Amino acid sequence: MEETFYFYDLETSGFNPREARIMQFAGQRTDIAMRPIGDPDNFLIRLSEDVIPSPEAIFVTGITPQKTISEGITEAEFLHIFHRNITIPGTIFVGYNSVRFDDEFMRFLHYRNFYDPYEWEWQDNRSRWDILDVVRMTRALRPDGITWPFDTNGKPSNRLELLTEVNKIKHQAAHDAASDVEAVISVARLINNKQPKLFKYLLDMRHKKKIADLVLRDEPFIYTSGKYNSDYEKTTVVGLLAEHPSQQGGALVFDLRYDPSAFIDMKSEELAEAMKRRTDEEGPRFPLKTLKYNRCPAIAPLNVLDKKSQSRLSINISEAIINHQTLLSVRDQLEVNTKRALELLDVYQQAKFIEDNLDADGRLYDGFFSDSDKTKMSLIRATDPSDLSSSDILFSDGRLQALLPLYKARNFPKMLSDEERNLWDQYRTRRLLGNGTDSRIMKYFERIKQLSDDPNTTSEQQYILEELKLYGESIMPSE
Repeated sequence: MEETFYFYDLETSGFNPREARIMQFAGQRTDIAMRPIGDPDNFLIRLSEDVIPSPEAIFVTGITPQKTISEGITEAEFLHIFHRNITIPGTIFVGYNSVRFDDEFMRFLHYRNFYDPYEWEWQDNRSRWDILDVVRMTRALRPDGITWPFDTNGKPSNRLELLTEVNKIKHQAAHDAASDVEAVISVARLINNKQPKLFKYLLDMRHKKKIADLVLRDEPFIYTSGKYNSDYEKTTVVGLLAEHPSQQGGALVFDLRYDPSAFIDMKSEELAEAMKRRTDEEGPRFPLKTLKYNRCPAIAPLNVLDKKSQSRLSINISEAIINHQTLLSVRDQLEVNTKRALELLDVYQQAKFIEDNLDADGRLYDGFFSDSDKTKMSLIRATDPSDLSSSDILFSDGRLQALLPLYKARNFPKMLSDEERNLWDQYRTRRLLGNGTDSRIMKYFERIKQLSDDPNTTSEQQYILEELKLYGESIMPSE
């Protein structure tokens, strides 16, 4: 089966995939040599009248809700096109920070619209990859032949618009999805041309089994991640502490820049606090990270770390090896304390999630769907919207039952019966106006006013804020 790349990018109404929505989807298929196949895709997707966008997100994209409503298609219409034309066998979905951002939005999009959230990215020999970590590791280990940008503070930066600018790559409109797709393809070609061995290695290493094989060798290895310090090009040497106790297909890895013995006498509660601590906060920070096999992490054997890279990244291999030996000697005790600390953090995170979001829209990760419910999901997608009724199909999973009337109202509002329209209005009232002066819509208008009053807000942004205010007024339920 021939493999092809499908480079894609999203512009969204906010930054939280549980609540925000995709407003623009753009993509381009290429062959493995990154030569275009067919015409590019570019879709606007309508915001439904229960969604409040983030003004800051709209500042970035310039896409107003009104534009999506006048020119866009519904989520259901988009997914029909997506599965008919884009999810062909052998597709490698590629983006720039797509594994942690765009792919998450795509999963929630599928979930809300009665598609399996995961099959699009793995079934029929499909897979995914992320050029951002390829860029990071190339900069860290094999930077020759490419110009590398810095931010206004002189810190290394891998922002796409900066990378294209310093390498004279055409990028007409940063944060327009179609333009960003072209830029990502060009950056991928650049790395493939200048450092083809590393490019091919990381492409081959995108599979979970290959990642696990390297991690579970129990030897020190190189790990490049956005969680690590930019002063060291986001790269360090790590060692395996344990397989993750609650996340299947994941491992806990320890940063071998540090001596593990410094943490062996810390209680679980202290370790939990040290895990939450940020780099700019006082107190010890526990240098542990979760590595997920299905997120295409950029990892490599220690032997690819040449002398130049060791100097550039300030990595002392001898110290890292000694720290790894120490890790092996204290691992049993440290693992027990760490797992207990993770349990404490899980309780905290679950409580915060329940507090932040109780709607069915945000509960994708509550569990997998049964085969019986999957059959009913496909039936929902195939049913004429005028015949869709919440009482006709009963799911064993309560999430799907709760999503069904929302699916119809968001995608087929003209098909709602009087009773369904009344229930939809009740839902929107609760969602937008709940908590009175502390409601979502009131916070939205308050934020618009704050930005409007800010003297640093540009005239273009003032226009966007006026549009956002009009949009908010247009979807305001009558109590």
